[in-house]
Amino acid sequence: MVSVEPLRKILQMECSKGYPDLVVIGGLDRYLRRWASEARDGIAEPRSLRRFEELHLANPGYAALDRSRRQEWIAGILHWLAEMERATSERRKAEDGAAISSNRLPAAGTRPRPRHPSAAAGPHSLDSHITLIKGISSGLAAKFRRLGVRTVRDLLYFFPRRHLDYSTLKTVSELEEAGEQTILATVWEAQVTTLGSRRGTEAIVGDETGNLRVVWFNQPYLAKKLPTNARMVLSGRVSLFKGRKVFESPEWELVEDKELIHTGRLVPVYPLTEGLRPRPVRKVIKEAVDLWAGQVPDFLPPEVISRCQLMALPQAIGQAHYPDSSPTRDSARGRLAFDELFLIQLGVLAKKHHWQQDRPGSPLQAGRDVVAGFLSSLPFALTPAQERVLAEILDDLGRSQPMCRLLQGEVGSGKTVVAIAALLAAVASGRQGALMAPTEILAEQHFASISRLLSSLSHPITLALLTGSIGQGEKQELHRRISAGEVDIVIGTHALIQKGVEFERLGLAVVDEQHRFGVMQRSALRHKGVSPHVLVMTATPIPRTLALTLYGDLDISVIDQLPPGRQTVKTKWLDPGQRGSAYAFVQRQIDAGRQGFIICPLIEESESIETKAAIAEYQRLSRDVFPQLKLGLLHGRLSAPEKEEVMRRFRAGELHILVSTPVVEVGIDVPNATVMLIEGADRFGLSPLHQFRGRVGRGEEQSYCLLLAETPSAEGRERLALIERIQDGFILAEEDLRLRGPGEFFGTRQSGLPDLRMARLSDIALLEQARGEALRLFEQDPELKQPEHRLLASEVSRLWKDKGVELD
Repeated sequence: MVSVEPLRKILQMECSKGYPDLVVIGGLDRYLRRWASEARDGIAEPRSLRRFEELHLANPGYAALDRSRRQEWIAGILHWLAEMERATSERRKAEDGAAISSNRLPAAGTRPRPRHPSAAAGPHSLDSHITLIKGISSGLAAKFRRLGVRTVRDLLYFFPRRHLDYSTLKTVSELEEAGEQTILATVWEAQVTTLGSRRGTEAIVGDETGNLRVVWFNQPYLAKKLPTNARMVLSGRVSLFKGRKVFESPEWELVEDKELIHTGRLVPVYPLTEGLRPRPVRKVIKEAVDLWAGQVPDFLPPEVISRCQLMALPQAIGQAHYPDSSPTRDSARGRLAFDELFLIQLGVLAKKHHWQQDRPGSPLQAGRDVVAGFLSSLPFALTPAQERVLAEILDDLGRSQPMCRLLQGEVGSGKTVVAIAALLAAVASGRQGALMAPTEILAEQHFASISRLLSSLSHPITLALLTGSIGQGEKQELHRRISAGEVDIVIGTHALIQKGVEFERLGLAVVDEQHRFGVMQRSALRHKGVSPHVLVMTATPIPRTLALTLYGDLDISVIDQLPPGRQTVKTKWLDPGQRGSAYAFVQRQIDAGRQGFIICPLIEESESIETKAAIAEYQRLSRDVFPQLKLGLLHGRLSAPEKEEVMRRFRAGELHILVSTPVVEVGIDVPNATVMLIEGADRFGLSPLHQFRGRVGRGEEQSYCLLLAETPSAEGRERLALIERIQDGFILAEEDLRLRGPGEFFGTRQSGLPDLRMARLSDIALLEQARGEALRLFEQDPELKQPEHRLLASEVSRLWKDKGVELD
């Protein structure tokens, strides 16, 4: 029988390139007619022969089909090839079994042929292990595993970080000492030589315009791979050596009857780990793309693809790895980025739908009078923004659907008062309330402030503080009281979601500083009751579009107004030469009875290095700059109890200055701290700078934020100018998203979303397009039950299941 392997490869390349009918000279029709005339006589199995006739391979008419019919037609042929191989394999097994049973061995030199992987039929699929791919041994697979690549699908979605442009060919005479360049040349000579103190390879290559010396350091084995008169493509950088141009360790590839991988094109640059080298990685990924990209089902509904003008998925995967041009690469990235954002939106919409529809909540309608009494007892009036947000929350609490709401508000905007009012509404309706904070310090702060604000109520409210540091006996007694319903409002840390904490009738769960908790922790608190209402709060301003992506399962309320009299923190960007003046200003604040923070520079390379630098800076400041003052040190390597003790001493006024790496807890309330000095301020994004600034200005005294930067880049200077001029956190958040992307707000890992490989959350237009399409589809088919959405439902489930988030 004629080999099916060349046909399979050509068809899969046709799939990966988007069915253009350009992968073979003269088109597929011509190739198929020739192949069919040779193949027909070799097909012995009747069923395969019948299917062969049905496919009309001898007169296919492929060129006349539109793209969707081409895709369907090729899928049918690939399926037939897999069936034919399976039938052949089974027949051979039967023959071999018969030979063995009669004590005969198969003829010398014959053996069952290995089956080629096919997602269309047989045991292999996109979820098969990557050792299925030619060239990937178990050892190489172990190295890929360190990068999260385990299956064929993982390998297809293991996208390059960037591409080197080796696509433009030059002649030898056109080469310049700059940039990436590519030539097509003939090998005149190649030999092992000594380069410096080590052996390498030296070759002389040339074309009709001249000759060129090429050297590869530490690669003497290459000399044997470059035969004289061989044609080769070289891509890389040219340098000058003794006045002559030299290619130093370029990428190279012999010109053979196959597609170039390493040169002469846009060449992918993949993330690597120890033991993975670029050439083998490119080779095995090219193998995987050619054989498997065409097998990836396009799960997007055709109307979405058409409306958004998106590339077909198999083509997008192929072009994302090995693009034909820069525009096709960009189109491929656009399709794949849309997929990620679209699937995230469907996932969060499904979570909200299942939570509210499948688990009806309990309306809390009896607390309006109690809330009104509480508000009238306050020594201040709510701002209009607080009143609006509280009305939204109370309206949610009165519904049978459980509330899922995100409350955003600047530091000092009054989120806590709104949360207390909501918790009181729950208690007045005969339910319990819980407030979870990320640290013990914050939990203690909330407990103290809530106790103070509720002390004047005529109806006593029972409060309890549950943290990890309380004794075992006290903890068990508190667990008993909570489960018995003897505690109205519990304030605590992660201890609230630990085993053993059971509420008798939890009605409202409040999560403070939401970005400090993952989705699973939020869900764990939610499941401590029977469909409680949930309110999550954050002081980190998030642009609305980004919030809709990160928290698409939540309704959003914003307190966008500060209380009257809230002071502005005066912010000043200082030159390095003004450091002495900055220290003197800090000293004057301390002399006036105030306290201050000094933030050490962000060192991205290593927390260990950052900690050592902070310790050294703390020692220098204590010894040389503020020898008469008491300084404390806070860094990421301290244990939780050590951090808590440092912060306790600072809050108690036992320390004048807190020196810290960028781990200063969000929400720490030290009203006596009036000055914040930030070293290396240009290394931070606008959002963290704004959060640092929010640590001061919490008391009645004027507060200050001083920014020091040694040699800021142009972007760094722009950020410093913005933070100096703008006080509004939401405006700064929009600017930060524009300048640096979403990393300064939340990573997807913290938010619990599926990882993003292609999408950038800073791409607002694509975000809005994906969200709009997801909402449109969700309104039509929220359960994704319609037959045409079967593939999409499977993809949504697969993506979110990988993150440990159940949609139901």
